[in-house]
Amino acid sequence: MDSFFEILKYILPAGIVFIATYFFAKSFFDNESQKRRLEYKSNNQKLITPVRLQAYERLTLLLERISPESLIMRCQSQGMTVKQLQSDLLSVIRAEFDHNLSQQIYVSPQTWEIIKSTRENIVKLVNSCSDGLNADAPAIELSRRILETVMANEKNPTAIALDFLKAEVKQFI
Repeated sequence: MDSFFEILKYILPAGIVFIATYFFAKSFFDNESQKRRLEYKSNNQKLITPVRLQAYERLTLLLERISPESLIMRCQSQGMTVKQLQSDLLSVIRAEFDHNLSQQIYVSPQTWEIIKSTRENIVKLVNSCSDGLNADAPAIELSRRILETVMANEKNPTAIALDFLKAEVKQFI
C-alpha cells in the first residue's frame, strides 16, 4: 500500500502538469489557427473587393445600356419598321445580358435576381408596346409608345435596379 502512495505521489503532479500543458497548447494552437484564417480572409478581401466593385460597375453599365431610352437611341434608324425595331431591341437586350452573365459570380443572389427581373421587364415592355401595332408601321410609333409607357410609370425598371446596386455597393465602401 505504501508503494501505491509513493507512485501516486509522483504520477498525480505529473498528470496535472500534463493536462495543464495540453490545454495551454491547445488554446495557443487554436488562436494561431484563427489568426491565420483571419489573415487569409483579409488578404482574400483585398483581392476580391476590386473585382466585385468592377462587377457592379459592369452591371450598372448593362442597366444603362438596356434602359428603354438608351436602347431606342442606339437601335432606331430611318426607314425601320416596328417589327425590325422590336427585333433589334430584343437582340441588343439579349446580347448585353449575355455579355455580362459572368458578373453573377461576384454579386449577391438577390442582386442578380434584380438584374434578371429588370431585363425580363424591359423585354415585356418592348413586346407589349409592339402588340397592336402594325408590323410594317414606322418604328417611330413603337418608340413613342415605349417612351410614353416608361414616362407613365413612376420609376422605370432600370432606375429601381440601379438604386439597389448603389445601395449594395455602399456596403463595400
